[in-house]
Amino acid sequence: MCKQKPLNYFLLLISFISYCLVAFQIERYETTPLLVSFVLLFLIYVWVLRSESETEISFWIVAAILFRLCFLFSTPLLSDDFYRFIWDGRLLAAGVHPFAELPRFYIENNSTIPGIDKSLFDKLNSPDYFTIYPPVNQFIFWVAARLSFGSILSSVIVIRLFILASEIGTIWLIKEILHHYQLPARNVLLYALNPLVIIELTGNIHFEALLIFFLLLSYWLLTRGKLISSAISFSLAICTKLVPLIFLPLMFSRLGWKKSSIYYLVVGVSAILLFLPLLNAEIISGFNESIGYYFKKFEFNASIYYLVREWGFWKYGYNIIQTVGWKLAAYCTIAILLFATIDGVKVNRLTNIDHRTSNIFTASLFVLLIYLAFATVVHPWYTTTLLALSVFTTFRFPIVWSALIFLTYVGYSPDGFSENLWVTAFEYLLVFGYLAYELIWKKEKSFA
Repeated sequence: MCKQKPLNYFLLLISFISYCLVAFQIERYETTPLLVSFVLLFLIYVWVLRSESETEISFWIVAAILFRLCFLFSTPLLSDDFYRFIWDGRLLAAGVHPFAELPRFYIENNSTIPGIDKSLFDKLNSPDYFTIYPPVNQFIFWVAARLSFGSILSSVIVIRLFILASEIGTIWLIKEILHHYQLPARNVLLYALNPLVIIELTGNIHFEALLIFFLLLSYWLLTRGKLISSAISFSLAICTKLVPLIFLPLMFSRLGWKKSSIYYLVVGVSAILLFLPLLNAEIISGFNESIGYYFKKFEFNASIYYLVREWGFWKYGYNIIQTVGWKLAAYCTIAILLFATIDGVKVNRLTNIDHRTSNIFTASLFVLLIYLAFATVVHPWYTTTLLALSVFTTFRFPIVWSALIFLTYVGYSPDGFSENLWVTAFEYLLVFGYLAYELIWKKEKSFA
């Protein structure tokens, strides 16, 4: 470490100061300082990606962990989702099912549950919707509530420690997988140092951190021939976020009838066992209602959906999300199954199981891209999984997206949020434009 160039220490210092400002000083509606800080961090990130020597890579991995640690004692300023984490955790700590009632019920009925009060309720961004968080998240919320003694900051710190542990585990996994497939070691920095990943996952405590860790662990175990362990890890990813369900069709061609049947069975049984502590009529009805709202009410930073919505305004004169949201979900499912079928034909030509499993990273990358393209909601942190998968491929459009999607913060003001569709159009034109460049003009290597 002492042999590093002076420039590396200077860039580390500038990055650390910038992350500390984002962690403790800059509110999400302070557009200019927020974007200046992010652009500076991203430029440093791009500069560092040229690192060639092993000592420089190790230096920047340590730096990446240090940057995450500077958020440890901060309350997120760019997201208010964590208040719902704390709300759910306090309900669980009191022995109340988080899907039992809407948050407003407890306020209107003068709840005596410790910590479930008007001051916390007023900070919730979705007080009239059921929670959407699966059992792995709920377990962490419960642990945070038990260990925080009623303090919001203490709850945030406990939750963030889980996120930090997952991120460190992910960085280690990326190094191991890169080494196994003899890919450039510096690729680990694509994920480890990415400013969007650091700010949205560790900074804003979003659970894509756990999803990515469990998903990569599942694929790593599959590469090593540990079918059952891989399936259990995959079920943990599903029970953190439901999104990994879209990757299951990719397993069939890689494992064959017998092994894939075992894999699906273990994933299903493990997921049911993980849901069991919360499993009752309340969670079923609550989840159904939450998912229904996701497709019928919520819209943010979408691509295909916004085009369809504009067509709906032109043809019908109103927002058609109530009917088109579910249709897009159905079209997305068909597109994913079609992609998995075509992918399966290619995979079946490979006789080496190692090549079959290596191919899963690119396949998962495009399955997730299909999902995000059809989604009505695409928050910045949704793209972090895309970035993690891209590390093992030659595709770099997720890096471009990780820079551009941060522009969604320009919609925030002290009075609320108003989306700028010109910014959204600019984002998607560049992202899909760069993807087209990679697919058509940039020579794609055979791996992945």
